[in-house]
Amino acid sequence: MSHETATHRLPSGVSAESLPKISLHDHLDGGLRPQTIIDLAAEIGLALPADTADALGEWFTTSANSGSLVDYLKTFDVTTGVMQTAASLTRVAREFVQDLAADGVIYGEIRWAPEQHLTKGLTLDETVEAVQAGLELGVEDAAATGHTIRVGQLVTAMRHADRSREIAELAVRHRENGVVGFDIAGAELGFLPAQHAEAFRYLAEQCFPTTVHAGEAAGLDSIRSALVDGHALRLGHGVRLAEDIEIDSQDDQNTYVVVGQLAQWVKDRGIALELSPSSNLQTGAIEAWGDDIADHPFDLLYQLGFNVTVNPDNRLMSGTTISRELALLSDAFAYDLDDLEQFQLNAVSAAFLSLEDRVDLALAIEEGFENLTRD
Repeated sequence: MSHETATHRLPSGVSAESLPKISLHDHLDGGLRPQTIIDLAAEIGLALPADTADALGEWFTTSANSGSLVDYLKTFDVTTGVMQTAASLTRVAREFVQDLAADGVIYGEIRWAPEQHLTKGLTLDETVEAVQAGLELGVEDAAATGHTIRVGQLVTAMRHADRSREIAELAVRHRENGVVGFDIAGAELGFLPAQHAEAFRYLAEQCFPTTVHAGEAAGLDSIRSALVDGHALRLGHGVRLAEDIEIDSQDDQNTYVVVGQLAQWVKDRGIALELSPSSNLQTGAIEAWGDDIADHPFDLLYQLGFNVTVNPDNRLMSGTTISRELALLSDAFAYDLDDLEQFQLNAVSAAFLSLEDRVDLALAIEEGFENLTRD
């Protein structure tokens, strides 16, 4: 495995925002605009830790930069607190799509947990319908500005709760109303996907795709359970799969590794890793390798041929976008446009769309990058 170390920037005149992009791991309650939180909190009398958009945004990124997934997740008490009515869900979803489009995203899967939005009397189905209404409005808004974007919902169950079968049925019930897949999320350590085996078995019987948060706060056992018990087609984060890769030796030009059985299986099957570099750094998911983006095992996995994708996870908490994540990786690992295009094509191959739609999406990515190069 060869590895370049020279710092690299995108070609002159090309910004990461101008690249057509795919977003596979992007949480609805992690992507609110600070001003929207202030507006919605004022309507319900919810006290906030800051009273200006800039200060509130700073509070989120500072609080999330804890080195602990559990502490990171506490910031969501604020965002979910203002997302308890149909109107608020629709507004947040609409702005979410607007912000994706502004960042150059042409296909996005938006994940969120309906069970966390019921305190004001909404039913599970009403929450899904409210979010879908917002997503569709956001798509229309983007079209009015000349940007084509397609989006889908990833309905998520909280892994520490006991509603996964109910949420799985909800997802399948809305498969013709914008829901494209299922996920489990929340505190990972101590809550293996095996605890939700019944829900995952039901989803497999319904031929409904799943992605599973695994390999973030917990290691290889979590990943194995996601694949075996969760029938996962993608791994949410999955960064700690690198624990199954042993560095055998290194010289100035090459690194020689031994790939374990589990990692080899993920690689050979082309199972996508939904990597989120900034988030992985904030939550301590990569602490075994270091405390900087340049220490992230992203490049190790990429160079070895794993199906790596680039995602923001929670744009508010990490103060980021996909464009920023791509720029950070480009600087850290000397990636060029061909590499960045490959990450998008990897995401296309893993998208929860039909084969025909994925072919069309791949062509759009290739054409977009070609036009940038030609210009």
